[in-house]
Amino acid sequence: MSAMQISTLARAEKPAVAEPVNQPVQAIAAEPPSQATAAEPQHESYPVDRTLHAMLARFNGGISPVALSLAFLDWATHLATAPQRQIELVHDAVRDAGRLVEAATHMSADNKPWSAAKPRAQDRRFARPEWGSAPFNLLAQSFLLGEEWWRKATTGVRGVAPANEAIVEFSIRQVLDMLAPSNFATTNPEVLQRAFQTGGANFVAGWQNWSSDLMRVLAGGKQGGDGQFVVGKTVATSAGKVVYRNELIELIQYSPTTEKVRPEPVLIVPAWIMKYYILDLSPQNSLVKHLTGEGFTVFAISWRNPNADDRDVAFDDYRRLGVKAALDTIGCILPRRKIHALGYCLGGTLLSIAAAAMARDGDVRLKTITLLAAQTDFTEAGELTLFINESQVAFLEDIMWERGYLDTTQMAGAFQLLRSNDLIWSRLSHDYLLGERAPPSDLMAWNADATRLPYRMHSEYLRKLFLNNDLAGGRYHVEGRNIALSDIHAPMFVVGTLRDHVAPWKSVYKIHYQVDADVTFLLASGGHNGGIVAPSGEAGHSYQVMTKGADTPYVGRDEWLKLAPRSEGSWWPEWTGWLAARSGEWCAPPRMGFGNVDALPDAPGDYVHT
Repeated sequence: MSAMQISTLARAEKPAVAEPVNQPVQAIAAEPPSQATAAEPQHESYPVDRTLHAMLARFNGGISPVALSLAFLDWATHLATAPQRQIELVHDAVRDAGRLVEAATHMSADNKPWSAAKPRAQDRRFARPEWGSAPFNLLAQSFLLGEEWWRKATTGVRGVAPANEAIVEFSIRQVLDMLAPSNFATTNPEVLQRAFQTGGANFVAGWQNWSSDLMRVLAGGKQGGDGQFVVGKTVATSAGKVVYRNELIELIQYSPTTEKVRPEPVLIVPAWIMKYYILDLSPQNSLVKHLTGEGFTVFAISWRNPNADDRDVAFDDYRRLGVKAALDTIGCILPRRKIHALGYCLGGTLLSIAAAAMARDGDVRLKTITLLAAQTDFTEAGELTLFINESQVAFLEDIMWERGYLDTTQMAGAFQLLRSNDLIWSRLSHDYLLGERAPPSDLMAWNADATRLPYRMHSEYLRKLFLNNDLAGGRYHVEGRNIALSDIHAPMFVVGTLRDHVAPWKSVYKIHYQVDADVTFLLASGGHNGGIVAPSGEAGHSYQVMTKGADTPYVGRDEWLKLAPRSEGSWWPEWTGWLAARSGEWCAPPRMGFGNVDALPDAPGDYVHT
């Protein structure tokens, strides 16, 4: 349904629930949810140019050729006019060649591997013991020396703009990752050993895996679960009911699992670049199940997957039709109750915007605010910013202009490039050369269940938040007026993850000096998803946590790392304990929804299947 249709329905129709019995009381119990209107579409100019750029995108993976060319021109020009730096690079190349010859001599004499170059701790490409023997060890060392030489050649060139340097270094790294000896059958000892052991059966199995993947892609299917993980059957299985629906969200209320509950409910605001059920995976991996088991009444937003008709849905529509509508609905079900709000990734950024607007307007419904891997300042947003400059954003806008949305493959491809070793080349080698398949998991199945992003919303997100950094700069407008994060006074629990490539923890940490509130910051082990999905009892998790009072001095990031105590295990109990300490006394569970909700589906609802 188009944005114009949303606007018309918002004025003409009632929500898909009955009117509440209890009328609002003061600011805590909100008005019945209203379907806010979407912004009017903007005039689009230069359609021929946009069409041309969209055609080019089919051949270059959606990367702006102008942005790439300008970056390499900046680097090459400055390097060409730096003769001393060139001499230094030549000297390094000659020295590395000598080290490799010496390593070959030592290996033949006393079998000393990795004497010239050693893989980094996180580099698993050459971790197998087979890489310690000649000639494969020399191939690996030669590659590692070349990789380090190119890193030196593309960084630290005087005069090159930092953004252009990052693009060049990243681009060269992608090429080198593709050319690693671990990616080819004739230079990978593990593959050759497997071929000898199986009589080449691994190549047959690899061909079958490749053919299966190709057919699945051509058929428009999803990868990751092969039917083992099905939404509503094996994942997203927590019992509950959709209690409100508009054109953008379904609001799910989960059934209580304890006799008594805390009076303050929890509202989960997930990102719409992912399906909501990452926080309700398999029962043993479900944060929703953990929360209900701790006696909390849980609500979660499930976003509808947009299509071309939704091209003009604006970023603020997600606040109004999403966060605001959900809070209003909860206020009808639980009048006079304050709410614990949680936002994950982009959903956390949206929640921060909504909370700042509420604080500005004197709306005190939020008891606490929890942000999971969510940024509010985008000046250090990691390698994802390599795809965000004026040229690249304009190119992406032209791609989306033709389709009306950002395609799922475009978003997935960008995230995979950030960790190409693990997410692309290692997987291809494992699946197609070794002929093996990694055992499916609920997280893999969820990751393959991708979503689309409306044209206008994504354009506004990239320009206002990434390019202009309006939210951190106090220039962001909600309903025509500025908002400021410093207006937020509700206690905050903020989670960053140590190996996050999407929302680096040092960027997430900036919330400390943006809000006027008590901030409990927790740094969890793992990455953007694996660090958040950290169920209790699962081995391998750890975290550091420390609280900064609203009136206490700021502690820098590096100092925080030294001061914050470290604990082993999941961070989930730490957070639910923090919530419990800021909740009221136990009470009876609330009703499910308000009015007549029989026409609405049970959890996980319908929108999750779109």
